[in-house]
Formats: sequence, structure tokens, C-alpha cells
Amino acid sequence: MEKPDYHILVCNSFRVSGEAQGVCNKKGAAGFLPYLEEEIIDRGLSAQVTACGCLKVCDRGPAMVIYPQGYWYGDIDSEDKLDQILDALEEGEAVEDLLIS
Repeated sequence: MEKPDYHILVCNSFRVSGEAQGVCNKKGAAGFLPYLEEEIIDRGLSAQVTACGCLKVCDRGPAMVIYPQGYWYGDIDSEDKLDQILDALEEGEAVEDLLIS
């Protein structure tokens, strides 16, 4: 596999014990993973999606990070917002109102 252009980390609130307990998981972040995977394939993006441990921005959850751009997004509570983020990524931009500053 070639190195992807983007790595999307989706907070799933995993703790050291392995159990998902936090805001992101309780607000449905795990359901974003298959949607993101499908959209990435449909759009032909070179991206890897990874569920990760707690990103420690619970007040803005669900949250995700896109590298190498270093975009930290919060309040991702719908597929519509995921589409906005992916649309912007294709344009080489960020969705400013969803960024965690």
C-alpha cells in the first residue's frame, strides 16, 4: 500500500483500558467510520481513516484530525458536516467554522 495523502483520525474515546467511554463515542463517532470510508472510495481520495483514543477535546466532540494538514475539527455531529470537510479537503481548504483553534 502506498502512503496515503491524508490520515483522518476519528476520536472514539478509547481509554487505556480499551473501553470507549467519552463524548465522541456516546455521540456516535463510531458510525462515522464506515461513512468516511465509503466517501473516500467514492471520491477517489488517497486517505486512511483510523479510529483513535481520546483526543482530549471532549467539549467539542465528536472530533477528528486530518494530517498532514493538522486540521482539528469539532462538533462533527452529522454526515452533512463530514461532507463539508471532505469537500473542503478536495479543494485544499479547511472548514473554518468547524476547526478547533
